[in-house]
Amino acid sequence: MKPAHHLDDSTVLSFAAGTLDDAFSVVAEAHLSMCPACRAAVREAEALGGEVLDALEEGSVSDACRAKTIAALDQATLYRLPVAPPRSDLPPALVRLLDISSFEDIAWKKKAPGVAMCDVKLPAYAKGKLKLLRISAGRAMPEHGHGGEEITLVLKGAYHDHMGVFARGDVADLDEDIEHQPVVGPGEDCICLVATEKPTRFKSLAARLMQPFVGI
Repeated sequence: MKPAHHLDDSTVLSFAAGTLDDAFSVVAEAHLSMCPACRAAVREAEALGGEVLDALEEGSVSDACRAKTIAALDQATLYRLPVAPPRSDLPPALVRLLDISSFEDIAWKKKAPGVAMCDVKLPAYAKGKLKLLRISAGRAMPEHGHGGEEITLVLKGAYHDHMGVFARGDVADLDEDIEHQPVVGPGEDCICLVATEKPTRFKSLAARLMQPFVGI
């Protein structure tokens, strides 16, 4: 089934330009491996960037700058848009970072009843935080907002909130203006890949007190 929720247009443009922060770029790449519509959108953005570059008058940019930009676009197309189907239920971007091949290989750490996490290490210079989050079937997360940008990709199971149902391949590309309360569907745990810019803003006092221990 094709994803019903997609990357925001601004995220697509940033990814195509190579300016998306590292943690968000991994989630975007993982979504692209599952979503033909967003892959097409990135290709269109890259093509537009190439046309703009070609339209620049001679001498308006240095030869070195032009060569560097073209090389970056070529590299983005080569490794970010896989043409072969993945050999694992996990997206290639995550397999590459964690060196695992299945959900069973994930080293989960229990953070609260029904909540487990796995931090995904990025290079020291990387911006943002990246983690895997597993929420038990039927469990509701506390109502919350976001201190900054956040992108969540569903890898397994599903959850719902006021924006709809998010199943495997769906992505919630949110900013600090969105508040919601995800509720995991019955019968199967929900596993998500989450990139965050700043800590979550929980509304309840109990959730805020638990936040330093949970690490969300």
